[in-house]
Amino acid sequence: MKLESTSEHVNQNLLNIQYAVRGPIVTRAAQIEKELEEVQALVACPQLLSSPDIPDDVKARARELLADCTKGSVGAYSPSQGLLVVRRRAAQYLSTRDGVPAYPEQIYLGSGASDLIKAVLSLFGGDVDGKPPAVMIPIPQYPVFSGTLSELGIQQAHYYLDEAQGWALMADELERSWTEASKGSAVRALVVINPGNPTGQVLTRENMEEIIKFAHRRRLFLLADEVYQENIVSKPFLSFKKVMHEMGAPYPSMELASFITASKGWAAECGARAGLVEIPRLTETARRAFEATRAVAQCPNLLGQCALDCVMKPPAPGEPSYEQFARELATVRRTLCERTATAHKKLNSIPTFSCNPIDASMFAFPRFSVPSRAAAAARAHGMTPDEFYCLRLLEETGVCVVPGSGFGQAEGTLHFRTTILHPREEFNYMMEQIANFHVKFLKEYEDERSEG
Repeated sequence: MKLESTSEHVNQNLLNIQYAVRGPIVTRAAQIEKELEEVQALVACPQLLSSPDIPDDVKARARELLADCTKGSVGAYSPSQGLLVVRRRAAQYLSTRDGVPAYPEQIYLGSGASDLIKAVLSLFGGDVDGKPPAVMIPIPQYPVFSGTLSELGIQQAHYYLDEAQGWALMADELERSWTEASKGSAVRALVVINPGNPTGQVLTRENMEEIIKFAHRRRLFLLADEVYQENIVSKPFLSFKKVMHEMGAPYPSMELASFITASKGWAAECGARAGLVEIPRLTETARRAFEATRAVAQCPNLLGQCALDCVMKPPAPGEPSYEQFARELATVRRTLCERTATAHKKLNSIPTFSCNPIDASMFAFPRFSVPSRAAAAARAHGMTPDEFYCLRLLEETGVCVVPGSGFGQAEGTLHFRTTILHPREEFNYMMEQIANFHVKFLKEYEDERSEG
């Protein structure tokens, strides 16, 4: 008997996932990188605890974490919610940040924020009154949201950030998106990315209050992706939890999930896969369901939990490792401020390019135009114009950027996302290469009309 092929009956939700930051442009860049060098991995060495070169406060932290691990080993399971010592420190961090009490039992650790985002979104998978569920997500957005929703079979209700207003989130656009989506689905939740990724904007307090009022009026669960809060260069960070609390009743009682990760900020430990979500208010039934999903996942990465602990409680003044930490932190922040200013200036100097000021994150998301002949060439190759452009840029200069279509963009516009934290010489070289390539590209496809 002939068996049906898996390819013919694969879960269709998985086929709908698009994840641009791991897409074909980045895959090709990885292939090129492998041709140049091989990367070796380092592993943690417990014997270093006896080394005189390690500061005593670092040793004490390691011993404290190991004491909370089963049999004192990071090779054992932790509770599915995460190590209690780390969650206690996270609660202290959040309480200090917001001026609002936080509790370890309402904090869940995960193997990166993506792991936790999926767990929270899975709460909204059921139909409501015969209507399929939908979740509102921004455009542009980080594709973990669109990809996860596709995987879960939950509809996406897009709302567009206003590029002309510095990527602001306009209340009337939220209403438009909700009204349109509600015709055929039950809108369950609203995702807000602040600071923005890939856009790098930081919402004003007034804007946040409008969003909170909208979510309350429409009875939406609010998911606040706040992972770039330590990467802000231009203004103070305000969490949605803090703003809700300060707005007063009825807003502090709203359902909220907010995310932090060790992948961003001064730590930038992406490979550690460590994050947390605080969910201060859930019904008993919903919390039981959420904790069941965490139990199925066994537990977060133990080494990642240890890395997150260092983010939640960095060295304090007076501790042996503080001076080194302070120097390194100052360097990171100085570099971020310098690169955001330089990227904004240089990208806006390129013909047909425009880039909003970068308030935060580690990326720039410039808009650009290409001749219509270039757009036609892209279509002939089965690509969008920005994919075609970014692939050409990679192949001809070695500069890897991610097409804006992978994050979503308004129709008729073209963007790409680029990191900005390279060493100064490398960063300036990259900006020069982009500028030179773009001028050459325009000349190659020059015509009377432009697209984007």
